[in-house]
Amino acid sequence: MAYFVTGATGFIGRHLVQELVDHREGDVFVLCRAGSMGRLETLMRRWGSDRVVPVVGDLSEPGLGVDEAWVAEHRGDIDHFFHLAAIYDMTADDATNEVMNVGGTRGAVELAGDLEAGRFHQVSSVAAAGEHRGRFDETMFDEGQHLPSPYHRTKYESERIVREESAVPWRVYRPSIVVGHSETGAMDKVDGPYYFFPVMKMLRDRLPSWLPMVGVDLGQTNVVPVDYVAKAMDHLAHLPGRDGEAFHLVNPEPQPTVEMINLFCKAAGAPQFATPASRLPVPAPLRAANIINAVVKTRPAQIALDQTLGRIGIPAEVLAHTGFTAVFDSVRTEQALAGSGIAVPDLESYADSLWGYWEEHLDQATGSNARIRSALTGKYVLITGASSGIGQVTALKVAQAGGIPVLVARGKDKLEETKSVIEMRGGTAHVFPCDLSDLESIDRLCEQVSAELPTIDFVINNAGRSIRRSLRLSHDRFHDFERTMQLNYFGAIRLIMGLMPAMEAQKSGHIVNISSIGVQTNPPRFSAYVASKSALDSWSNVVASEVVGNGVTFTNIHMPLVRTPMIAPTKLYDKFPTISPAQAADTVITAMVEKPHEINTPLGNVGAVAHTVAPKLAFRILNMAYHVFPDSAAAKGEPSAGGTRESEQIMLAKVFKGIHW
Repeated sequence: MAYFVTGATGFIGRHLVQELVDHREGDVFVLCRAGSMGRLETLMRRWGSDRVVPVVGDLSEPGLGVDEAWVAEHRGDIDHFFHLAAIYDMTADDATNEVMNVGGTRGAVELAGDLEAGRFHQVSSVAAAGEHRGRFDETMFDEGQHLPSPYHRTKYESERIVREESAVPWRVYRPSIVVGHSETGAMDKVDGPYYFFPVMKMLRDRLPSWLPMVGVDLGQTNVVPVDYVAKAMDHLAHLPGRDGEAFHLVNPEPQPTVEMINLFCKAAGAPQFATPASRLPVPAPLRAANIINAVVKTRPAQIALDQTLGRIGIPAEVLAHTGFTAVFDSVRTEQALAGSGIAVPDLESYADSLWGYWEEHLDQATGSNARIRSALTGKYVLITGASSGIGQVTALKVAQAGGIPVLVARGKDKLEETKSVIEMRGGTAHVFPCDLSDLESIDRLCEQVSAELPTIDFVINNAGRSIRRSLRLSHDRFHDFERTMQLNYFGAIRLIMGLMPAMEAQKSGHIVNISSIGVQTNPPRFSAYVASKSALDSWSNVVASEVVGNGVTFTNIHMPLVRTPMIAPTKLYDKFPTISPAQAADTVITAMVEKPHEINTPLGNVGAVAHTVAPKLAFRILNMAYHVFPDSAAAKGEPSAGGTRESEQIMLAKVFKGIHW
């Protein structure tokens, strides 16, 4: 068995290749332009197989530009030819769509014929249905449908070429809107609903999540995760007796567009939209979705939208196609997948993953901010705990703004993965593995970094250890206090002291300590953790006065509860309001650019004031919380109470949002 895949470096293509590598035998030949070989080599390392073999070619050339000698050598050997290379972009112009989608498909069909491939698999799109109204099943193709854009027209034309010109048996796959991986959220570009994510982020940052918003009915949409598409294609391609068929890789149940938007708003922590008018019996021509679609497709509206929403990243072309006029019947596909375990997951089950990945990897707000780029471009930023959570996202944002992350953590492999991501996006990063609880390892790190890097412009003390355990369970666990002090305090100041000579010599350097809101609020059960962070705060405040004349400055961030692996063992936090690692990383970026002495939350400031002006009342409130919130299973305390006690916990967590209870 042998495979040939075009578009293997694309989003769907790379997941399909992984499926073939993991579950099929034989070589997987992948088409690649000569200039993209570096990107392909990176992906080949991720695929983890020597069965993936690059073939140099070009989608815009006849026969895809593959060398005739290679074709002759492999004629009759290719069992499955998958053609995925195309433009999947509503905003692409007519000429680009024509060359890549139509010309590319014709070249792929020609090459498959020359290779005498066993079967040709065309990845089309539900866009081939254009603006067909009503049910569109998998036997339908040329129904006289209106094709409103270059993208729709070329998807239709590409499928027609396969149906009419392929010399080998063919199968067609029509995905709907493909979003990120349902487990990891991984996505490689902004497309479809992702265009609206910056607006959701803006709403989250400016409005309370409980504020009701009034929306309008925007019709039906249909999204599927990329892992479903890749798995389904792999399975369907190998079924016997299905040549000459098309398969709809769609959600069997169309999703109201507003409901989809609300799922992402909920994941973001933004206000959600209500559409009361959508329940009224309104004739189709008068429905809001149809009126809006008709208006936004007019030339004046397109110009106006480009000058307004287009400036915040929402193309007018996308607004003109927010919903589908057709309902895509996928009965044939569902029957073919029966018994395979492959099915479309409910969007609600993975909306959080999609949002989280976008916020951490695809949000371009940091890189597009001129002030941030000016402050960070070319600067070396040493980040501890850079293998996950706040540290990893901060590294990605620093690289996005033109900075050079210096990645420090114990696990080299995870650091190398982060470095690889940064390099694939055109950035630069350095990896320095180090156990930050080992003082001698820190000393070696400081020597190595000072010798190998031209400057150390920023140090982000992010690595930390948190322990949630009441004193009554700590009498035989004094090592809890030693461990937190060793990493959170001794490790941090050892690193600063080791790098201080270099920063003083260069007359500049800014140190950001990721502290905790607990330093201001003193929540129960965190005596070990809060004490270590308080020690770092106090040390930094004293040293700041000694080195301010040398160009070295400090910022202490009293961070609220962040959704990171560090809090995962405390299952109680699963229902607590938290900020995301990306929100925390944005705060770190602010600390680097503005260099304030400290960054606090309003609630943290209230807690600090309360402890000063009304300490007895503050301790009574904290004692109440101590009795409401039990010790976690990780602390070997009693199991979490349910019923009324749980509702009390959630209420307190929402009122005192961000505090570690």
